[in-house]
Amino acid sequence: MAPTIERTPVPGLLVVRKPVHRDERGWFTEAWQRETMTALGLPDFGPIQHNVSHNATRGATRGIHAEPWDKLVTVVHGSVFGAWVDLREGAGFGRTFTLEVDESVAVFVPRGVGNSYQALADDTVYSYLVNEHWRPDLTYPALALDDPSTAIDWPIPLAQSGSAGAQISDKDRRNPRLEEVTPFAPRPVLVLGGAGQIGRALLRLLPHAVAPGRDELDLADPRSVAAYDFSAHDVIINAAAMTAVDHAESDDGGRLAWRLNAHLPAHLARRAVAERFTLVHYSSDYVFDGSVEVHDEDEAFAPLGTYGTTKGAGDLAVSVAPRHYLLRTSWVVGDGANFVATMARLAREGVSPSVVDDQVGRLSFAAEIAAATVHLLAGQAPFGTYDVTQSGEPLSWAQIAREVFAACGRDPGDVTGVSTEQYSAGRVVSARPRHSTLSLAKLAQTGYEPADQLDALRAHLERMA
Repeated sequence: MAPTIERTPVPGLLVVRKPVHRDERGWFTEAWQRETMTALGLPDFGPIQHNVSHNATRGATRGIHAEPWDKLVTVVHGSVFGAWVDLREGAGFGRTFTLEVDESVAVFVPRGVGNSYQALADDTVYSYLVNEHWRPDLTYPALALDDPSTAIDWPIPLAQSGSAGAQISDKDRRNPRLEEVTPFAPRPVLVLGGAGQIGRALLRLLPHAVAPGRDELDLADPRSVAAYDFSAHDVIINAAAMTAVDHAESDDGGRLAWRLNAHLPAHLARRAVAERFTLVHYSSDYVFDGSVEVHDEDEAFAPLGTYGTTKGAGDLAVSVAPRHYLLRTSWVVGDGANFVATMARLAREGVSPSVVDDQVGRLSFAAEIAAATVHLLAGQAPFGTYDVTQSGEPLSWAQIAREVFAACGRDPGDVTGVSTEQYSAGRVVSARPRHSTLSLAKLAQTGYEPADQLDALRAHLERMA
């Protein structure tokens, strides 16, 4: 029998049913098996402390406490009636779930969800793994065990005292009612590079996120980054990058590309390991040489220029962080200067441009990248690398330019397709991959389907009009 995971009405609260091997000597079970449980969908929460609570008599009752850490609870001996109440900000505040737990059951409790239990047998041993160290100065929400709005049906009535009744600490008897509880507020997301195309799109979806300006945090200055305090954030999204591909081939541009695209993510990855936050980082199709038509997340890097090399170095550094999402994109379009904005301007100005027609891929709109990021975080998708672009038929730059011209009322035939060699003649440009299409199969497995690139392009142009 393999373990299974069941979702509950409380978001993120998961029940693990696990096999117990019994014989005349007793029983054995795997309380925490990282590879198996994460494959089933349990978050890879990185436990660092193990706590054990012995309950001498039936009726010992503890909680309801919403500590600022994730925990996996199990019972080593005896059984408990477990009760969990969502004390986090949001529509689920006050939602309750109960379950009897013995050695065959484990429960994953996300931070901010109130945890409590009542021992159903003498000498019950309750065990839990947590991913933060306990400190005496910690404060967190707590709730009265007999709160009338949650109406938890305790097997042993709380009002029944004595050796046959419920034993409750004086501290837990003083816990407030639900209407008096200050909801657990998650620590805000930190967005680095908030002024960029992806950064601005992220901030529209994450209104409570923090995005420090350059006066607070100079991302190009290693000393400024090293001195910054990341401890107030559970998730750090690095949307900063040096993206001037051709400028990266110059001495000054190359130094800046290495600093922002490689050194910065390497520093963030080291901090993510030490401080246990989730790191989100954005990659590029430029880490590949474009020799295959469709690139997946496992393809080996083969960059053609300095920009791609620095992005690949940053990707390798980020992959060391245990809790990371690396989103690989191509042909990013958002607010501000980009290919689509340039083609729209040329269409309006009556210019008939020559555009490369032998580089093929898909656009990635910043709004789509931001939405996919929020989806992966909110859904607690397995950590790792995900390709994120628009869907649909791959197109060349010239085909996309013609679509822009048509949407702007110009004749698509006014766009002339040229080869990469023709376009690059007499210019200092970095080599580009001929094929930039990224596989979206892994992203689809998480339940996210990006919009078709032509539909997204037309919607973007309508917003620009």
